[in-house]
Amino acid sequence: MIRTIHVKKIREIVASLCVGANIIAPKDLRKCLSAGLKNERSAAGKEVLRVLLENLRVAARDLLPICQDSGMAVVFLEIGQDIHFTGGDLYAAVHSGVREGYAKGYLRKSVVDPLTRLNTRDNTPAIIHTGIVPGSKVRITVSPKGFGSENMSAVRMFNPTAEGAEIEDFIVDCVSQAGARPCPPVVVGVGIGGTCEMASLLAKKALLQPLERKNRDKRLAVLEGSLLGKINRLGIGPGGLGGGGHGAGG
Repeated sequence: MIRTIHVKKIREIVASLCVGANIIAPKDLRKCLSAGLKNERSAAGKEVLRVLLENLRVAARDLLPICQDSGMAVVFLEIGQDIHFTGGDLYAAVHSGVREGYAKGYLRKSVVDPLTRLNTRDNTPAIIHTGIVPGSKVRITVSPKGFGSENMSAVRMFNPTAEGAEIEDFIVDCVSQAGARPCPPVVVGVGIGGTCEMASLLAKKALLQPLERKNRDKRLAVLEGSLLGKINRLGIGPGGLGGGGHGAGG
């Protein structure tokens, strides 16, 4: 049976998610920061983690953005194949929702024309990724991507003969080169395989997973653990001030 959904509902949900994603930190992130504070041995690192946690608390209490960089809206749509949208263009509804959410939430509008550098003044267009899945439901995820982290993104196409160690070294080196430039806390998303754009999309999707969830593929779970250990041993620490604590898996 075909289910009908008016795109007005999509706009409303996207607008609400844009505000919420910029104000309320996920529980798994708060949990990892609290664990990091307990395990961190550096006094400076502990202070950074305390400030981050306090910032999250105040943002949620006063309904203020967690960060002044409220990012570019990346919207993931998982659409059931038994759904029919009515009332207008689906993508136009998503852009309208982003426009509405960033206005109502008093969020900074960061999107500019790539050539003229003129601000679009409403944080659109959004980046939209659409997937068609079985069923008659829609799952919408809004992930604001701040440019402090986006600017540290990197991609490399390896030769077919490349081994796992070479890929690991590249990932760890990217984090090392980034140092303290990404806004803390730093969550590393990795995508491996396919084409250039597929690897980048996989890396974005990896950031949507709960931080403490290990990959179901045992090979990848081992790789995640190895990368986490090597990255933490770089000694960059919270806010780039050095540290000896341990981060979360995922």
